[in-house]
Amino acid sequence: MDHSRRHFIKKSLSGMAGLSLATTMPGSLQAMSAKVSANDSLNVGLIGCKGMGFYDLEDHLKQPGIKCVALCDVDKNILESRAADVKEMTGAKPKLYRDFRRLIENKDIDIVIIGTPDHWHCLPMVMACQEGKDVYVEKPLANSIEECNIMAEAANKYNRVVQVGQQQRSGKHWKEAIDVIHSGRLGEIRKVHFWCNFFYGAGPKAVPDKSVPEGVDYDMWLGPAPKKPFNPNRFHGSWRMFWDYGGGLQTDWGVHLIDMGLWALNITEPPKSVTAMGGNFAAGDRACETADTQTTMFEFNNFHLTWDHNGGIQTGPYNRNYGIAFIGEKGTIVADRSNWVLNPEEQDGKKRMENIPRHESDGKAHINHVENFVECVKTREKPACDIETARRAAMFTHLGNISYRTGKKIYYDKQKNTFPYNPEANDYLAPIYRNPWELPKI
Repeated sequence: MDHSRRHFIKKSLSGMAGLSLATTMPGSLQAMSAKVSANDSLNVGLIGCKGMGFYDLEDHLKQPGIKCVALCDVDKNILESRAADVKEMTGAKPKLYRDFRRLIENKDIDIVIIGTPDHWHCLPMVMACQEGKDVYVEKPLANSIEECNIMAEAANKYNRVVQVGQQQRSGKHWKEAIDVIHSGRLGEIRKVHFWCNFFYGAGPKAVPDKSVPEGVDYDMWLGPAPKKPFNPNRFHGSWRMFWDYGGGLQTDWGVHLIDMGLWALNITEPPKSVTAMGGNFAAGDRACETADTQTTMFEFNNFHLTWDHNGGIQTGPYNRNYGIAFIGEKGTIVADRSNWVLNPEEQDGKKRMENIPRHESDGKAHINHVENFVECVKTREKPACDIETARRAAMFTHLGNISYRTGKKIYYDKQKNTFPYNPEANDYLAPIYRNPWELPKI
């Protein structure tokens, strides 16, 4: 453990917060916090080690002064394999946990990375904030609108730096495209279209339920989700195609792409209405509760956003299987993670705006995102994808799924967190946690 000045101050504040949270005004802890020297080390613990969580950890370990001191996973096989990976990379074996609560209680840990399935984002994040730890949590922020709201309240109340894994916010070529749109050179934007076509979006082939694999704490994996028999399709990899744990392509890729539209158009409030339609139309016997085919329309006064996804295929508009089209009066910018291009409009044989060269990605969005987070942990500045940015993007995607699931055009009242004209939609705002787990109260 590094007994740095920063570590002492932080832990002291943590203890004070635990004694006086009921009377602490927002901002007071942050005002008391000292900035961290660039030379101070930060200890990281990872919850959820198999996929994106470990990728997040790898990029954290590339930052100066970052040490991995703990790993947690419900799958003993994954946990031991990743522990060996960390030892090979760093020369030190981290502490291993099967219960995330024990990791969060570890006083040596400064940063918690949450790489779990979506239904397991809210509780660990809130508990980590309560323990005075900063958090890097994977997207989407949570598996419901109410969980997103609770997480935002926790980050704000406990004055924690929270970065959400929507790394396009740290992508250089995305910033360049957004800057062009903000400059007004495209003229008025009348529509932003998002599309996302991936084979995995149709779900895997259906298989029978099986016994729980050796070394897996399946009850902990389910956590607050309803009790269900073990099925490989609900476990590693394809869990996001089941409502209990994820929201399909609409939330998986929706938060990435729709977030770029919200950024470009400076959207901070919910749409006037949301209409979604779709179904499970892919061929074959598929294990997929979420829609493999879906169209969602977000209504605003002078423009609208449209979302399309098609699981089981991998072709799309502009010869891109996923992307965004920012459609303006003078031209359209088409973008994905590899590049963006401008297609100028023409009138009477003349282009309505000047050409802009194609802009290629430098491939550094994710590492930039992690670097930005670590720097903000030290300076206490707001990160690139702060909690409010992530909550907003997740809200849009959840609204799309709620409209799809109810089969209705919906109207969301953000202030009251309700659907005043769609009472059946209110049932999808918050999950019912399975005992003994409880939805956090801030």
